[in-house]
Amino acid sequence: MRIKLACLCLVAFSTRFASAENTVTFYRDGALLLQEAVAVKGVIDAPLAAGLLEQTLTIVPASGTTILTVEPYKTAADTSGHKELETLTEQRRRLEDRLQALENRETIFTSAAKAQSGKAPRKTKANPDPMQAIRTGTDFAIGQLEAVYTARRKTTQEMKKIDAKLATAKKNIRPAEHSVRIVVAPPRGKVTLRYATTERGWQPQYNLHLAGNGSVRLQLSARIPGRGERVRVSSGSLSESGRAETLPAQSGPTVLASYRLPITEERYTEGIFNRFSGIITNSTPHYLPPGESGLFRNGTYLGRFRFEGISSGRSRVVSMGL
Repeated sequence: MRIKLACLCLVAFSTRFASAENTVTFYRDGALLLQEAVAVKGVIDAPLAAGLLEQTLTIVPASGTTILTVEPYKTAADTSGHKELETLTEQRRRLEDRLQALENRETIFTSAAKAQSGKAPRKTKANPDPMQAIRTGTDFAIGQLEAVYTARRKTTQEMKKIDAKLATAKKNIRPAEHSVRIVVAPPRGKVTLRYATTERGWQPQYNLHLAGNGSVRLQLSARIPGRGERVRVSSGSLSESGRAETLPAQSGPTVLASYRLPITEERYTEGIFNRFSGIITNSTPHYLPPGESGLFRNGTYLGRFRFEGISSGRSRVVSMGL
């Protein structure tokens, strides 16, 4: 799901508080948000991001500000689109049933067409022109098959339209939202909200560089769908946030780390079709999550493959073109 910067920063301007600077740091298993707010007439009503992790909300008053009360609350969910969603879901199920019936009809008439075409013509008093009867039976079965194919094509097209409507209906359903009301003194008091969510804001991306000496260099980068001056990224987990290194997000992939890893049973075929395989051992203390990877040899790009991820101390076969 595409993450817009407005969602990352989480703060919509409200009549009850003024927004200041906001920072989001994406970790491997979630996000840590810092949200600064200034009260209006002593009150801050701050919406919180979806996926809020319980017991992670901390509110720090600025110098000269005193927190008087804190009241977490939920805004009501918008359920107006649920009925439409149920209707569309039922329509799709009926289309799935229709496709199943059409598959059964196809099997029946395919068998009938084969049976008719495989009959030996035998002339009898009741069937003076056996070839004509066979042709009639075969043509009927083929005509039924054509009707099945047409119905299946139309059904598939209807399913695509239903899927598009379902996607729109799901977007229009607004779940209950977490918010917090903070009363402070003085009337223009300032606070900083810090909390974690389950949002995984970056995708792993690799470049694997072959060295030809029993080792490879694996470069890990973070690909972020959305960027801003106050967005940071880390290869660590939320539990490591106190000691894991964080880096500011770049306009392109942000390089997080570069590892020198041992490789055995390395095989590389050069030609029109590039092929490669080998067994890589994760000799680092970190888990390397799965992601797309580019393959390089002596600085030359050779193609892409799926890196399935490796736990610390484990080995895995990686390959391309095989």
